[in-house]
Amino acid sequence: MARFNTKAAKGRPTSPVATTGRTTRTHQGGQGHLRDARSELFLLAVANFVTQQTFYESGSDRDDRFATLVRKLAVEDSEWTAGLLGWLRGDANMRTASLVGAAEYVKARLDASATDGPSNRAVIASVLRRPDEPGELLAYWTSMYGRNVPKPVKRGIADVVRRLYNGKSLLKYDTASKGYRFGDVLNLVHPTPDPDKPWQGELFRYALDRRHNPDTAVPPASNRTLTAHRALMALPVEERRAVVTGPGGAERLAEAGMTWEALAGWLQGPMDAAAWEAVIPSMGAMALTRNLRNFDQAGVSDEVAAQVAARISAPEAVAKSRQFPFRYLAAYQHAPSLRWAYPLEKALGHSLANVPALPGRTLILVDRSGSMWAPLSDRSELNRADAAAVFGAAVAMRAADADLVQFGTSSAEVKYSKGESVLKVLERFGNLGGTNTTEAVRRHYRGHDRVLIVTDEQTSYHYAGNPTQQIPADVPVYTWNLAGYRAGHGPSGFGNRHTFGGLTDAAFRMVTLLESGRNADWPWLQADV
Repeated sequence: MARFNTKAAKGRPTSPVATTGRTTRTHQGGQGHLRDARSELFLLAVANFVTQQTFYESGSDRDDRFATLVRKLAVEDSEWTAGLLGWLRGDANMRTASLVGAAEYVKARLDASATDGPSNRAVIASVLRRPDEPGELLAYWTSMYGRNVPKPVKRGIADVVRRLYNGKSLLKYDTASKGYRFGDVLNLVHPTPDPDKPWQGELFRYALDRRHNPDTAVPPASNRTLTAHRALMALPVEERRAVVTGPGGAERLAEAGMTWEALAGWLQGPMDAAAWEAVIPSMGAMALTRNLRNFDQAGVSDEVAAQVAARISAPEAVAKSRQFPFRYLAAYQHAPSLRWAYPLEKALGHSLANVPALPGRTLILVDRSGSMWAPLSDRSELNRADAAAVFGAAVAMRAADADLVQFGTSSAEVKYSKGESVLKVLERFGNLGGTNTTEAVRRHYRGHDRVLIVTDEQTSYHYAGNPTQQIPADVPVYTWNLAGYRAGHGPSGFGNRHTFGGLTDAAFRMVTLLESGRNADWPWLQADV
């Protein structure tokens, strides 16, 4: 009699974040499942705001674990690690983690005299995508390893300098608050100007003069932005506000590359409504979103506010800004005026455009335990609990039939209606104490076609059992890990048990792959679904 080779037999798809079969304890003392090094690094990388403390790990311990994993895999699996770092800075938009990772990657490979795989120079260049980042990487390298910067690091940075340095970037990022100014970077890496940019040689010379002889440095006459900026800076202070409020003020500020950060200092006075209204046309969507409260406090007119609302909620602007969904929640929580609520709701929806529309019945469990309430970073008032709730509510409202549940020590269903505001649904979530994932699954699983758990996976010793064991083996369980701790709450990578990290388009696509019966690969290796 056939036991395995039956008509019902079919292979189950696999996913990349995999456990090893070995167990340990979570930070709360519950049973934890160890992941392989690649899986541990991936989940840590997509959740790691470098130098920032989490609920269970200090910033230094977390950063040491990250650096150790990068150095290990840079030598053992260079192609995979280089792919992770490039994707981390690109699609995942994790700036500091990718920069630190690239530096540690190169250091480990130089120490090991490794020559296989992607070049160190290319890896450095792959993570530097903003003009201030060459200085950031040099500051990290020299603080960790001294001023002897190796050639691959210099050459990778030089490639980026040629690509990113221009007049506007000089004005925006070459400020006195930086330890490594543009001129310092140029002195260290000695880039050759791009032959396709005949103006770049003059720009480099000006950046050096601006660093070493600021009182006498004169911008090249060929650069309209720098000359216009010099003219503005030469105006007497008492005449500057008239420029802002007069005809063509907004155009003149834009032509001179005047940022909103620099405008208050230039005016040497408050940022009133007129000042904001003059600089708003040249601000990007991300800067606009961060300053909604400032616009209200200054009394920006309803007409200008309507223009801001249209810009921050435009689908193309949301896609270009690459902001995480929870950024719009943070803006909603801190902007007092109701005139921003609907635009932020639209923007949030666009940022979640690739959340899968799941068929059948779905159980969505959102972790609201105490450890989830730690802020995402020292500079953020938003926490993982709310980030989890944003994602869980969005998935529920897009699914054909979903039960949305919050859990901690206890658990409760969260009511919602199709077409309702995600931001309003979030107001129904609470703080539920410990992490009893197992009991939440037992209580709320009722023959659903799949289960999604958004969590930090830190189950307590009080609550025995692997929560995924409560669900039949033929029902897929997807865990979204938002913290990147070492141990997981159950096995993953096989047998209909899958763990993802990061709220990115690539993570969302994995569900579609797995449910179509196809194996899911690392995000930077995925083919289009």
